[in-house]
Amino acid sequence: MTSSTIKVTIERSPDADGQAVPRSTFEVPSYKSQTVLDVVSWIQQNADPTLSYRFACRVGMCGSCAMMVNGVPRWTCRTHMSKVLKGDTVEIAPLRNLPVIKDLVVDMDPFFDKWVAAEGVHHGTLSRHDPIPKVDATSKTRATADAGIECINCSICYAACDTVSGNPDYLGPAALQRAWTLLNDAKDDSRETILDAVSGSGGCHNCHSMGSCTVHCPNELDPMSAIAGLKRETVKRLFSRSK
Repeated sequence: MTSSTIKVTIERSPDADGQAVPRSTFEVPSYKSQTVLDVVSWIQQNADPTLSYRFACRVGMCGSCAMMVNGVPRWTCRTHMSKVLKGDTVEIAPLRNLPVIKDLVVDMDPFFDKWVAAEGVHHGTLSRHDPIPKVDATSKTRATADAGIECINCSICYAACDTVSGNPDYLGPAALQRAWTLLNDAKDDSRETILDAVSGSGGCHNCHSMGSCTVHCPNELDPMSAIAGLKRETVKRLFSRSK
């Protein structure tokens, strides 16, 4: 049974001429255990079929439903309305720091382009004919690499990062955490390539260590510590070259 209604304000896309469109406000039935994604879906199905948004798994596995909720980046499928309501209202907007395609849908290309720019891809040298090397699962470097592998590319940390907001060239916490993961992976063979990529003008030294990335990561990862690790390794390499 519906107990009450809530007021949901949604930021909309500019019109065809690029002019800002007033935010839309909807009265939505309130239910027990209702998520923000439930609310957005109700609006699209019952009030405004033109509303655009993304979702897939609905269980916190894909990250595609990420949006700004009352100014905070969140997975909307795992965010219960009872935790974010201000009185009986909530404001929903697209993730910040990314171009908006339409309504709550953002263009993820800049986010993934920075993964590539940070050399966040595996650099292998072995072929299928080579024996599979053994990895010491108990080593410190393996533990460091494992600490970041649960990133699902949802870009919550990217949206939370004020450095990205002020410097569009900054690689961002997700890409840098991926670089740190590979730097500590015994199976990756391009340490110097990674360090070159993350020490440039948009690299790890742009991070101000504010920690928003770590605070808001839904998977409880720690990009800030990964970036600090990259800073240490790039500085160590610099000093070793100057000897």
